[in-house]
Amino acid sequence: MAPQLDGYFAEVDKLSNHFIDRLAKAVAIPSISSDASRRPDVVRMGEFLAAELKNLGASVEMRPLGKQPDKPDLDLPPVVLARYGSDKNKRTILVYGHYDVQPAEKSDGWSTEPFTLTVGEDGRMFGRGSTDDKGPVLGWLNAIEAHQKAGVDFPVNLLMCFEGMEEYGSEGLDELIEKEGKGYFADADAVCISDNYWLGTEKPCLTYGLRGCNYYSVEISGPGADLHSGVFGGTAQEPMTDLVRVLGSLVDTNGKIQVPGIYEQVAPVTSDEEGLYDGIAFTMETLHESLGSKTTVFEDKKSTLMARWRYPSLSVHGVEGAFSAPGAKTVIPAKVIGKFSIRTVPDMDIDKTNEAVYSYVKQVFAKLNSKNSLKVYAQHTGKWWVASPNHWNFRAAGKATERVWGVKPDFTREGGSIPVTLTFEQATGKNVLLLPMGSSTDGAHSINEKLDKRNYIEGIKLLGAYLHYVAEEPQN
Repeated sequence: MAPQLDGYFAEVDKLSNHFIDRLAKAVAIPSISSDASRRPDVVRMGEFLAAELKNLGASVEMRPLGKQPDKPDLDLPPVVLARYGSDKNKRTILVYGHYDVQPAEKSDGWSTEPFTLTVGEDGRMFGRGSTDDKGPVLGWLNAIEAHQKAGVDFPVNLLMCFEGMEEYGSEGLDELIEKEGKGYFADADAVCISDNYWLGTEKPCLTYGLRGCNYYSVEISGPGADLHSGVFGGTAQEPMTDLVRVLGSLVDTNGKIQVPGIYEQVAPVTSDEEGLYDGIAFTMETLHESLGSKTTVFEDKKSTLMARWRYPSLSVHGVEGAFSAPGAKTVIPAKVIGKFSIRTVPDMDIDKTNEAVYSYVKQVFAKLNSKNSLKVYAQHTGKWWVASPNHWNFRAAGKATERVWGVKPDFTREGGSIPVTLTFEQATGKNVLLLPMGSSTDGAHSINEKLDKRNYIEGIKLLGAYLHYVAEEPQN
């Protein structure tokens, strides 16, 4: 039997301006986790969330995480842990989000002040953190409030875990989740994360898979100090020349990884999976718009989606120690560090992938016959994640999506990584669902980040509806 949600939906509509005002207050706090000088603002954002939750009747704890490993004088921002409801006859759903944001300055190219929520007549709400991840986090609070004011019984017990370091590697969070998997989170029946996006702009989706990310450094050094190319050019073997050759050997123009031992690990495509891609709402035109060009590797939807979701990719990210400012500077760098990553997929193994990378990079460097020295190492690694889209958690979310948006959602995987997804799955032993609020054009991490008013308000309805459907979905 479909839950009675009309009263709740009507209340969300009635409170929409209040909910937008709440988002504006959150966006106004520049909670940039990567900037030590902004740490008080990150803490202030956590306190804002805690105060709002307490006003709604939740029990709240600000859990300290200790000092930041790379800045031992700096406290990590607290994790906001909260519980709303403790009825033993109800399911308990654990939700996660983050309240920190990426850096933003008007001078970066923003059309509006990044820390002022600017609502356009077309319904686009611009502001740093609007979609990533303050809008979705507040969606859960708004769902509680709309239930209260509509006089509708809240269908589940809600556990909340909101962190302030996601944009800077989630320092300290894994340890907390692992510790509380059988503690604070012990009675969770399922997990829901709203920190990703629709594949396009028109059709909602549910996400059941993410690629992992192994991030590597290749360090090549030679001279004892930087040199002048007029004096030493042609007389010294140059680390930068070696590095460019090594980096250039990793992947071809069309994204094919050249490292042996990578593709051999990838799970083969099943006949069931073959049919998943055809019905997914995605066009190459949307991708071209996101790219701002037509420089795609593939011309068709299926190959493109498979390349993004279920095959590994290798990207070169930058060079540390090289001259990168405008103008001309005739320096020969003494040491350069090239950085690249591999997005991993089922059934790739972290250790096997690392060994394949190290072996290949060393072989390529050896063939250069250079007198310079090489180091290659992984800066960090994160495993891929895939869940069952047939689980009752996903079935409930599918029904809620259909109720709110009037269409069945696409079941998608994502090319990016949300490492905390796997951590929650392993620590709680429960199914994890990714339930996005925003759309593909929101520009998270970019200039002019936005959340459409429609996605925010309908997204609040969706989060609440999901909790109702999840409360009654049978386990089989």
